[in-house]
Amino acid sequence: MSPSFLSPSQIRAALGVHRAFGKLPGAVLDALANTFKTKAYAAKAPISMGTDLKTHAHWLVEGEVDLLDAEGQRVLSLHTGEIFGLDQGDALHVSAAQAKTAAQVVHIPLAKVRELCEATPALAYFMPAFSAATDEATASHRADADPALNLMTTPIRSLVKRAPITLPPQTSIREAAQVMSEKRVSSVLIEKDQRLFGLITDRDLRNRVVAANMDTGRSIMDIATLAPLTIDVQNPAFEALLLMARHNIHHVPVLDGERIVGMITATDLTEQHSTSAVYLAGDVYKQTSIDGLQATATKIKRLQQSLASAQASAYSTGHIITAITDAITCRLLQLGEAKFGPPPVEYVWVAAGSQARSEQTAKSDQDNCMVIDDRYDQAQHGAYFKSLATFVCDGLDACGYIHCPGEMMAMTDTWRQPKRKWAEYFSRWTGQPEPKALMLTCVFFDLRAIYGTTALLDTLRTEVLRRTKGNSLFLAHMVGNALQHQPPLGMFKGISTIRSGENKGKIDLKHTGVVPIVDLARVYALAGAHEAVNTHDRLLSAASGGEVSEQSARDLRDALEFLAYTRIQHQARQIAVGQAPDNFLNPNDISNFERSQLKDAFTVVHDLQNVLGQRYRM
Repeated sequence: MSPSFLSPSQIRAALGVHRAFGKLPGAVLDALANTFKTKAYAAKAPISMGTDLKTHAHWLVEGEVDLLDAEGQRVLSLHTGEIFGLDQGDALHVSAAQAKTAAQVVHIPLAKVRELCEATPALAYFMPAFSAATDEATASHRADADPALNLMTTPIRSLVKRAPITLPPQTSIREAAQVMSEKRVSSVLIEKDQRLFGLITDRDLRNRVVAANMDTGRSIMDIATLAPLTIDVQNPAFEALLLMARHNIHHVPVLDGERIVGMITATDLTEQHSTSAVYLAGDVYKQTSIDGLQATATKIKRLQQSLASAQASAYSTGHIITAITDAITCRLLQLGEAKFGPPPVEYVWVAAGSQARSEQTAKSDQDNCMVIDDRYDQAQHGAYFKSLATFVCDGLDACGYIHCPGEMMAMTDTWRQPKRKWAEYFSRWTGQPEPKALMLTCVFFDLRAIYGTTALLDTLRTEVLRRTKGNSLFLAHMVGNALQHQPPLGMFKGISTIRSGENKGKIDLKHTGVVPIVDLARVYALAGAHEAVNTHDRLLSAASGGEVSEQSARDLRDALEFLAYTRIQHQARQIAVGQAPDNFLNPNDISNFERSQLKDAFTVVHDLQNVLGQRYRM
């Protein structure tokens, strides 16, 4: 059994052989041996939680420790010699540390860590996350500098400042304007039978009434936005940011079920210092040329840097960055329709790949397609849609979303087809799963409507899911295709780096890290006919549907978040020094703690790939 504490000589010996502390001068180690005091913990005893995890570094001198999430679930096990704390577990949402076995721990205050790192820079190199750690005041400043961090934890309910101002549909425009003036509001909601019917804003009064010289005695229904986009009062304010950014709107009604609770506006978000994504999207819609959009798109890298500095989650960052891509795409389509005229038949512009999954980063190419109404006639309508698609794809390329090397874009004739043709594609791919068909299914099953008549895609997706659910032969081939992307683990499950070429000694965080999890989630979604497109959301649906256990789904979500977060942080560091962002990380550039997390994440993916391979063995 471990003694209640270790002697100075025992601590000195442990310091001397430690990977990080061993870099300190001998005299410093001698002093630390007399300063550091260990504390003994029995197995299962709590070691650290809450703010203590942020304000101290904890050196595990003997034993093993489990890091736990808010639900008490283990997310990582640490062994003798590891150091934890100072926010380093944030990417995995670590809330507490608990002794796994009897343990001896030294608790080191943040000020002491800083002092040691400043005196011996080599120590900071081995503990980069700790050397960048800040106290609560600095952390608060960092959060204020970020345009989206506050909204991730702020509930919508807290931003609703007043009871809803509603009017019945028969109200005249003049009466509505008087109410808005008296109440000093920029919008009112139209309510009928205690249900939301529509809304009008001060912009409607300017553009649809004053500018058009409309009779103000007419009903507000003549100028209202009917069936407006809404948000639930239980949702985080972050989702309101996305809704506004994606649809270029500044007023969103808030509902509790069907009951009207109030209104949230862009001004409400401004007061949270968290609207850069909203206003960047607004900037996008103000542009009248591709040159203007190109200049606006350069701000995306700075937005990602800001989110990375604030340690925003990969899930949130992906949604925010993708919202700007959606805005640029929509604006290009609007400019295209202004240039070529209104579309002769209905269509929907569809994003594929990472944009569809809302998982984009500052380094993304474009994957897209177009689904056109079945009234489409090549002779009459072909030239219009080809011109429009080429205009948009070239515009995206000019804005930094490079042309897809595989030409999987709407400007390619094959991927600009009427709905009936797309139905034939999916029928053939699921019925005859040869290699090319599997590759195309991987790309085009991840689809999300961006602009146009979304019902064209919705009905197509429903039919595809009907074909894939329970289709064992197709799913077996999909699994075989997915297993081609293996995490970089060696024979003994150590991290294996690239052996040659310009990226020798590095790992590909995208293709051997994130992509294998995306592939697993896609198979689960196809097997269970789940409509979710985002990988995190697919894993939640798969756990609910029984395609994977709750624990395995949680492990995969945590692995995905950590790998994607590490990729985003890596790209942010490259952007900061003027390098082009890529996906190749040298493991030596991160701490021992982070390498341990990488290995655990890769192991989770490897093990669940094996499980799926066994289930669908051909």
